[in-house]
Amino acid sequence: VQLQASGGGLVQAGESLRLTCVASGSVSEINEINALAWYSQGPGKQRTLVAAMNRDGDTNYADSAKGRFTISRDNAKNTVHLQMNSLTPEDTAVYYCVATRYGITAQAGNYAYWGQGTQVTVSS
Repeated sequence: VQLQASGGGLVQAGESLRLTCVASGSVSEINEINALAWYSQGPGKQRTLVAAMNRDGDTNYADSAKGRFTISRDNAKNTVHLQMNSLTPEDTAVYYCVATRYGITAQAGNYAYWGQGTQVTVSS
């Protein structure tokens, strides 16, 4: 499975960004995917789960993302989005789209598929 993320950029605090990730691969590989998620890695920080959604629509958000970010997916288009509102400089990070055949998990090692990352920079 290949994951192609886009939508990052440079914005000012308080503004919004919408990240998009498209999954591609064989039909069997795509059909095996259950949870899609976004991880972030800020400068000098570990990768952390931002938001995840399984095929049934169940979601999980990091505390820092609750109320500001919304994850959504279109299973027919093999696409997952992350709508990020009210961005702050603390949101500055590389955001990775990830996928797993298993359910939602905060363990990065459980996500077998990782995209290349898209940079989000929020200026104050």
